[in-house]
Amino acid sequence: MFKQSVNIVEFPQLYNILVEVNDLFKFNIYNYKKSEDFIHEIEINNIKCIDSAIIINKKKKILTLVNKIDKNNILLIDEFPIKIEKLIEKINIHLIKKKYNFQSNINIKDYVLNINSRIISNKTKQLKLTEREIDIILFLNENEKSQPVAILQSKVWGYSLDLETHTVETHIYRLRKRINDNFNDKNFIITDKFGYKI
Repeated sequence: MFKQSVNIVEFPQLYNILVEVNDLFKFNIYNYKKSEDFIHEIEINNIKCIDSAIIINKKKKILTLVNKIDKNNILLIDEFPIKIEKLIEKINIHLIKKKYNFQSNINIKDYVLNINSRIISNKTKQLKLTEREIDIILFLNENEKSQPVAILQSKVWGYSLDLETHTVETHIYRLRKRINDNFNDKNFIITDKFGYKI
């Protein structure tokens, strides 16, 4: 599964502390010097901030005005001094709640994907998925543009030199076939000259 992300906005001291010990975390840490930089990256790259945390040390109204930012993702740290253990516990609890809620019901086209049970369903049928199939679906769903095989290799498989392109193509072929056989849907994953998309 993908690592969750913690986006630290206008809080360089916290970023410097966390980056020193980031090998202890199961999440990625990103630093933004200005709120505008964070918003710009979200809008330019079409990122949906669903399963992440946005840490700030003072209320930033501008962040709550962006449609792609869920207000529940914003974690305000304003109680100082704070022990590092307490801070990490706060972040982890926040991410666990976000992950569970995110994984319970993800709407993708005409389907609901429940990562906790690994089931994709529509109003009448359901299909049990593998973890890799879920990773593929989530990655393609997070990106509005078609994704080439090389990007899928890198982001979903963590890119291995021994991984051949046909491995990705075979997984996607099987997933498309299973979706079509179960739901009679040939257009769940679409192929074009740029790659694959949902």
